[in-house]
Amino acid sequence: MQTITVQINIESPTGRRLLKEVQRHPKVAKIEYPVAEELAGEKTYTIEESFSECCEILSDHYKCDVRKL
Repeated sequence: MQTITVQINIESPTGRRLLKEVQRHPKVAKIEYPVAEELAGEKTYTIEESFSECCEILSDHYKCDVRKL
């Protein structure tokens, strides 16, 4: 797969409209937002990683696999 990097000014109406259009195609487009300065160098987690960790904690607490409930 070939990829390109695009910068869109989302402060303008046209830029926001372009961003919304790209978000409608998650199979072919991946959007990466810049990391805030206060988070630079810190470990950040994806939604999937957070969900998995929460399920692990709940499964340990309730002594069952909460993913199967």
